[in-house]
Amino acid sequence: MNLTREEARGRADLLEIESYHVTLDLRRPERTFGSTTVVRFRAEAGSSTFIDAVTDSVHEVVLNGRPLDPAEVSDGVRIQLPHLEANNELRIVSDALYMNTGEGLHRFVDPVDNEVYLYSQFEVPDARRMFAVFEQPDLKASFTFTVTAPSHWTVVSNSPAPRPHQADDGNSIWEFPPTESISSYITALIAGPYGSVKSELTSSDGRTIELGVYARKSLMQYLDVENIFDLTRKGFEFYEQQFDTPYPFTKYDQLFVPEFNAGAMENAGAVTFLENYIFRSKVTDAMVERRAITILHELAHMWFGDLVTMRWWNDLWLNESFAEFMSTLAAAENTEWKQAWTTFASLEKSWAYRQDQLPTTHPIVAEIRDLEDVQVNFDGITYAKGASVLKQLVAWVGRDEFMEGVRRYFAKHAWRNTELKDLLAELEASSGRDLALWSSHWLETAGVNTIRPEIETDGGEIITSFTVVQSAPDEYPSIRPHRLAIGFYDLDVAQDGTGSGKLVRNHRLELDISAERTSVPELVGLECPDFVLVNDDDLAYAKVRLDDSSLETAKHHLKDFADSLPRTLVWGSAWDAARDGETPARRYVDLVLNNIAYESDSSVILVLLRQLTSALTFYVHPEARKDTTAAAAESLWSLASNADGGTDAQLQFAKAFAALARTSGQLDRVAGLLDGAPALNGLDVDTDLRWELLTSLVAGGRADTAAIDDELARDNTSSGQRAAALAKAAVPTPEAKDRVWQSVVVKDENSKAMQQAQIAGFTRVHDTALLVPYVDKYFDAVPGIVESRTHELSQQIVVGLFPAQLTTARTQDKTDAFLATLPASSNSLRRLMLENRDGIARALKAQQADQSEAV
Repeated sequence: MNLTREEARGRADLLEIESYHVTLDLRRPERTFGSTTVVRFRAEAGSSTFIDAVTDSVHEVVLNGRPLDPAEVSDGVRIQLPHLEANNELRIVSDALYMNTGEGLHRFVDPVDNEVYLYSQFEVPDARRMFAVFEQPDLKASFTFTVTAPSHWTVVSNSPAPRPHQADDGNSIWEFPPTESISSYITALIAGPYGSVKSELTSSDGRTIELGVYARKSLMQYLDVENIFDLTRKGFEFYEQQFDTPYPFTKYDQLFVPEFNAGAMENAGAVTFLENYIFRSKVTDAMVERRAITILHELAHMWFGDLVTMRWWNDLWLNESFAEFMSTLAAAENTEWKQAWTTFASLEKSWAYRQDQLPTTHPIVAEIRDLEDVQVNFDGITYAKGASVLKQLVAWVGRDEFMEGVRRYFAKHAWRNTELKDLLAELEASSGRDLALWSSHWLETAGVNTIRPEIETDGGEIITSFTVVQSAPDEYPSIRPHRLAIGFYDLDVAQDGTGSGKLVRNHRLELDISAERTSVPELVGLECPDFVLVNDDDLAYAKVRLDDSSLETAKHHLKDFADSLPRTLVWGSAWDAARDGETPARRYVDLVLNNIAYESDSSVILVLLRQLTSALTFYVHPEARKDTTAAAAESLWSLASNADGGTDAQLQFAKAFAALARTSGQLDRVAGLLDGAPALNGLDVDTDLRWELLTSLVAGGRADTAAIDDELARDNTSSGQRAAALAKAAVPTPEAKDRVWQSVVVKDENSKAMQQAQIAGFTRVHDTALLVPYVDKYFDAVPGIVESRTHELSQQIVVGLFPAQLTTARTQDKTDAFLATLPASSNSLRRLMLENRDGIARALKAQQADQSEAV
């Protein structure tokens, strides 16, 4: 299953692929489907190679008219191809397996109407689960799909859907036209009785581009298609103008599919999305914004990733980082989400900083030796740090120069495969900057720098010296070049006491730094402000620390920033300090609860509440955790009660309260909300919120499985079934935990989506003693799970069932002992376990700091 880079490089040197014709028979109801591949390709005469094909059985292999014995050439994963000619035609007839893991061709049955829905998910190496293919991104080809399926189905692929013709009783055949020359991982097939809404737009070159939005029939009533089409049109307009390149494909479908593993996937002209982006209940503005960013992210991939594609997966970061950067830029400049960079700082950058401080951090340009390396590198470095560094690069070379380089890149490399050096060459030509040193500092080294101001005054209010100090961790001692801005902020209060009372920026200086200490003479002689921010506008990728005076101002006036971005950067600095054990966790908890009511950005509130929960769960000292959590829940109830009825903030505070409710009185209030008591004016307790409230009661021992079954009877949908599974897994008894363990670990009887729900419920405990019996069982089971299950299923278990809440030296010792037994070849498992261990070590350090504060 594991293709190495050297194997791929050798195959790319040997082959040139012309076309695939893939014929699929989807009439079989449950386990397998028929898959026939005819591929035409050129090769070095007399050479040999292999084609990837993960199959249930292979019936026929014919190479250039010569039958090969499937028993001799196929092992269920690869098919060997000996004695190639200069021009070759290969025909493979096989049976492939439907999947329930979100990999390959995923099969789902809707419990509402028992209809079958299929969709493909191929990134990284899973097109081979649907058809035989030379599975690597630099062997592009044209793909033609012919599909036989029930006549009442909708069938969608990369090319425009043809009019089907009848095959036999109740079934039809769809013969799609050939695609453009694309990589196999962005081919797609979506089939089933999906509903759809159609529209169109005119591209910059005058073509009519058909638009489609699809979902399961049972969810169509919730689909807000006008918002999706509006965002799509704004994205097309922005990208075609910025890239000076028309949309490269013939149509653009967006399909919301069940049990999807990620947020979305950039299949050319047929993008698939997580079904959670269909809102059947009231959701936070943060969720609506996340959908908008995701829609724009996948659309950006149509140019960067699909039109021009990386040669090998070591440039995966560039693919994802570019889309992440451009989607935020498009949202901020061409949609209603003007605060997108605030969200980026709060969400993406906090993820990047967290990932970059793990022992498994790596350079942005990672060493990708094989497919296993790729699968574990879909991480915060690949997405969030890469996008942050691109933002830094734009500031470094200039926005206009950056876009000019991108335009040249698309014009020169359309429909081809590239490497990082190809993009940097165009950016150097457009900007006049030599990027070799920048690239070596930012892309080839790991770790995050910390920057802080060092300010001296004349003893009064005038600055006599201003220095930006840059440091790096001992493990990754790179001092890097940064383009950053320094902002001066003062409280807007006039002498007579009037004014806005806001912290307002009154001076900004943008400069380059590249040393451990950089003097800033331009600020000497200025009056020292109330607050100094050394990464104003968040241009640089670096952790920020405040000088003592600014820190004091922030403590009292965090809520008073006139703009959301600088406030968010201060929030980030405070969270860094809590995670690093520099400040006690309870002080951070107080900071959040005392200021979050004044936060206006939904995504920032979402992140702060997540971080609050993490601080309570992992960083507050265990002796104080119960009381601190109960007090935090009480504060959240007050925040929800005082928030305007029906607002986003009220909904977020209410959900966070229910998740943290511990005392009898708090659980009484949760029960009251579930029973319809008007305790929070204006709060709409709809279907999804009912499940959250019920799960809170279950975890607190106040509701049983009968109550869960009653709720499931009200909501017997796929979402309801997952919510019920989570709630039953949260029942606080040894018997309930054992049932989950047997189902997930021992029997392997779930889809990935159901497994995810059960794991989330299993770890939802008030008393961590329920998890103690599973520590040894976990370490005993993990090697077999990794060996026998797909990457998606095994990673979910290795991370999700790790005893992270048992933050003790014993857990750390058990993890160390397990790591010592791993063979050198277990790279993926070693990485996941090192990251698990880091969480324990970080928590123990933070708890010690929190205990010291109490003493």
